[in-house]
Amino acid sequence: MSQGPIAGEPADYSFARPERMIHELGAEFTGEGTHFGVFSENAEAIELCLFSDDGAEETARLELPSREGSIFSGYLPGVKPGQLYGFRAHGPYEPEAGHRFNPNKLLLDPYAREVSGAVRWDDALWGYDLLSGDDTTFDERDSAPFMVKSVVQDPDFDWENDRALCRPWTETIVYEAHVRGLTMTHPDVPEALRGTYEGMASEPILDHLQKLGVSAIELLPCQFFLDDRMLLDKGLSNYWGYQTLGFFAPEPRFLRGGDVAPRAIRQFKDMVKRFHKAGIEVIMDVVYNHTAEGSEKGPTMCFRGLDNASYYLLSPESPRHSFDHTGTGNTLAVAHPMVMRMVLDSLRYWVQVMHVDGFRFDLASTLGREAQGFDREGGFFDAIRQDPILAGVKLIAEPWDVGMGGYQVGGFPYPFREWNDKFRDDVRAFWRGDEGLVGDIAQRLIGSPVQFNHSDRGATSSINFLAAHDGFTLMDTVSYTERHNEANGEGGADGHDNNLSDSMGAEGATQDEGINAARARRRRAMMATLLISQGVPMILSGDEIGNSQQGNNNVYCQDNELGWVDWQGRDDAFLDFCRQMTALRHQFPVLCQENFLQGDTGDNERVEIAWFQPDGRAMDNELWGQAGLRVLGMMVDYSAREVFLDGGRPLFAVVNAGDGLQFTLPSGNGADRWERVLDTARDDPFTVEPIESDAAEISPASVCLFRPV
Repeated sequence: MSQGPIAGEPADYSFARPERMIHELGAEFTGEGTHFGVFSENAEAIELCLFSDDGAEETARLELPSREGSIFSGYLPGVKPGQLYGFRAHGPYEPEAGHRFNPNKLLLDPYAREVSGAVRWDDALWGYDLLSGDDTTFDERDSAPFMVKSVVQDPDFDWENDRALCRPWTETIVYEAHVRGLTMTHPDVPEALRGTYEGMASEPILDHLQKLGVSAIELLPCQFFLDDRMLLDKGLSNYWGYQTLGFFAPEPRFLRGGDVAPRAIRQFKDMVKRFHKAGIEVIMDVVYNHTAEGSEKGPTMCFRGLDNASYYLLSPESPRHSFDHTGTGNTLAVAHPMVMRMVLDSLRYWVQVMHVDGFRFDLASTLGREAQGFDREGGFFDAIRQDPILAGVKLIAEPWDVGMGGYQVGGFPYPFREWNDKFRDDVRAFWRGDEGLVGDIAQRLIGSPVQFNHSDRGATSSINFLAAHDGFTLMDTVSYTERHNEANGEGGADGHDNNLSDSMGAEGATQDEGINAARARRRRAMMATLLISQGVPMILSGDEIGNSQQGNNNVYCQDNELGWVDWQGRDDAFLDFCRQMTALRHQFPVLCQENFLQGDTGDNERVEIAWFQPDGRAMDNELWGQAGLRVLGMMVDYSAREVFLDGGRPLFAVVNAGDGLQFTLPSGNGADRWERVLDTARDDPFTVEPIESDAAEISPASVCLFRPV
């Protein structure tokens, strides 16, 4: 092991005792120097490596002098923001025991706030002889020339009194978007800003989101991630970004370049500040279930080299092998106290330093896995719930992973909300015309109480969506019966085949006016269903303008026109419909309540929720089970617990996936006469129409909404 200067350089650096106790991990600039700290339970020594400004030359290599509680640390006077660095870890190379220390491999600081350069894939990045394929061999090549470098940061930034918006869930409409995908083809975003954080918060994008009526943008991964070598060899890339390597650093590919461009940390903060000024919260899609290092056959770039046996779940029977709940080769050992600390430190960093408003957790079931499997009372959830910072931000779980027992929709504790794929699937199937779904669609309209009305959870627990980044867009749901993923280079076999879609007469784009009109009608009905349902609606970016991915339901590797939102083909009529639908939802708070609605409140005069058949009678057990029934009426009123909304008026909705019919409108709850405020089948869906009789005409494939006169 070497210590001090290398390659004949003068001894510019020596460790000193800091003036105050510093307990932070990573690199903390104190004003006069920088304190470095890194965790490794099984390493024998950790070296700090300093690099030239361009990262090409290693200028110093020094062993961290202090070790306590498995944290190696040291304070270097004179080291300032902008300094490039990395670590090398010394310890046993015993793959059969789970240890893969190799000091020839430069390692990213797990707490790095910024990264410099780009990974250049080379066999030297692997800790073993990659050509042999034997991961028990030992590779002596230096990986530093091919590895990104960590960067010391100064967190100073003028937030101009920026504060968290803390918008109630009942007022939240989420918009899921990709930094490049949303901006790359937008004609009004300056070309130099397309694909960047700055472009994401540019005036054209902010104007679009404000007019659409969304209150929160959910960004696909913006933490430092890698392009898989396999994808680059195919001429593709890791477009979505679910291969995180740095949990504290903004992804550099979204940065504006140039000599005068701010550093990464400032560009991200500028974006958040601009979103907040526009009244829009920022939710980050985060990946703490696995890392980009992959299985035991993967490269050694960070966690594997620092302490493979602590950072990753390993097979109990054979610690040489990674334990994979995620389908990506490894699983982060979040139950380990220091790994959990890293995750919590990362979350708090993005909230306190970067001012984000919440998180969507990819494959969140993995985070709740304990020794006996998924545990909703497990350590990670307990840590979140007691944390005074994290318990108050927006937390959204993707409630599944690929391991046994991983599907956990409805299984997460407060304060988590959950992506509800049951909403997506039932709404798609209902509007496709599948039989026997009136009971299921009723559940989705009132917030999926079977899944979420327990453990004192609220009606906003369900994140309702029609489409997300993973799967068909809304337009493709009504334009393709089969997935068309040939561009991904896997023979079209990747992606799931349970799309619940319908081409409606022609596979893909068509010039047939009748088919296009039918597709437009179905899209309006589906979007209306989303926005009149209890829970929290989420819109996939581009769905509001009719964006298609040409039938590809897995564009994870398509950083091109196929994966980007097509602004040139914008459907202005549907965009206007979506804008008016979000406005209608905001106009009627009865559609987005905090509490689950009860069918029988014990009050003879008012009910919170009631269901009707077309002849005006209440739904009964026989009708709920009738296979051919494709229409349902719903009267919704305020929950008795919504005391601040006392005196509000009920609404009556009809969802009709069948033929046209007459529907007898109900009476009660103070409503004897009604007027129509929505009919998705009409040319002008929002024309107000008084209903002069006790029945209203309901068009085929339509959603209608009525309010009392």
